[in-house]
Amino acid sequence: MAAGAPRIFVSHLAGIAVFDPNGDQVGRVRDLVAMLRVGRRPPRLLGLVVELATRRLIFLPMTRVTGIESGQVVTTGVLNVRRFEQRPTERLVLGELLDRRVTLAETGEEVTVLDIAIQQLPARREWEIDRVFVRKGGKKGAFRRNKGETLTVEWSAVSGFSLEEHGQGAENLLATFEQLRPADLANVLHHLSAKRRAEVAAALDDDRLADVLEELPEDDQIEILGKLQEERAADVLEAMDPDDAADLLSELPEEDKERLLSLMQPGDAADMRRLMAYEERTAGGLMTTEPVVLRPDATVADALARVRNPDLSPALAAQVYVCRPPDETPTGKYLGTVHFQRLLRDPPYTLVGSILDDDLQPLDPDAALPVVAGFFAAYDMVAAPVVDESGSLLGVVTVDDVLDHMLPDDWRETEFHLDEGATADGS
Repeated sequence: MAAGAPRIFVSHLAGIAVFDPNGDQVGRVRDLVAMLRVGRRPPRLLGLVVELATRRLIFLPMTRVTGIESGQVVTTGVLNVRRFEQRPTERLVLGELLDRRVTLAETGEEVTVLDIAIQQLPARREWEIDRVFVRKGGKKGAFRRNKGETLTVEWSAVSGFSLEEHGQGAENLLATFEQLRPADLANVLHHLSAKRRAEVAAALDDDRLADVLEELPEDDQIEILGKLQEERAADVLEAMDPDDAADLLSELPEEDKERLLSLMQPGDAADMRRLMAYEERTAGGLMTTEPVVLRPDATVADALARVRNPDLSPALAAQVYVCRPPDETPTGKYLGTVHFQRLLRDPPYTLVGSILDDDLQPLDPDAALPVVAGFFAAYDMVAAPVVDESGSLLGVVTVDDVLDHMLPDDWRETEFHLDEGATADGS
């Protein structure tokens, strides 16, 4: 944990107000949602259960929480009002973990959980359960609750929470999946039965499922999306990279596609429609609409802060794109690119507008896949800007999307193994 990072006990969060960035109250915290992990690894805190003024309970991901302080929660203002539904791998912290009888690993003594502390991981937006506040002594109950010594211990110092200790085989399997990279989990899902594949997909959170869908063959993507409730399917599409989501949407019947687009946030739906207007195997069809865009008066320090975002892929974090306002694609006039290595060489106060690489011509949105691939090979690029005839930045093509479309359609069916001593010809 980062030094000085706040540790918050969950009992202090029950019932506190949730505000949007403008200071308007949107609801109150009713519980916290955590995902247990195999063994004694600290659970990851997924989000909050928030009760709106209408009494509806919704899920607020921790990625949309910008602050927890002074008896209030502040959000990004983007709320999904779909009714909260608990998934098999999720546990309600207030409702299911407090008052539980657990065992101190060192002494074998049974204790009662009175409270649980959470803390944010350093340099990341993820939160974990950090400590457990317990009371020694008799079993829980109205006449015994105030008896016995209390102490705060690490999560790993107690047993009785983990999935395998409760014989929950299916959940244990899902928790094991959490340790896999999205491409590896996609390979596992592909080889499961359709029934089990749907069960696992239903249990994954939206961001995780989005990452996995991007790595699955098209048929599996369509099958999984079709078994989700429509509102959740729209949420998952919003969490996917825009180019991958647009590719998936374009494979659906027109009626289904329009229904899902109508359920998405207007900005996300507009991105999808814009991407689907291009042929699939062109720069416009390959690009993502979410590059790092800065104005020319931004500094190197600003640029480095943006590329540190852990949600960015390595290819998107490799360079920033300098444009006139507006900053969202399609932007104002595209001025040039600043590569990550250049950002590391210049003082933090340097303006990005003064260190542009503007020698390379950007890609035209109608450039065919062979032209795009040739551009990447000729200039050793990992990402390239796509600019329209008016000079606006439309998006960015990354090398992984180029490879994805150049490999055979069934390349995801192949299992890749890197063996020591293997030669280029496989011998």
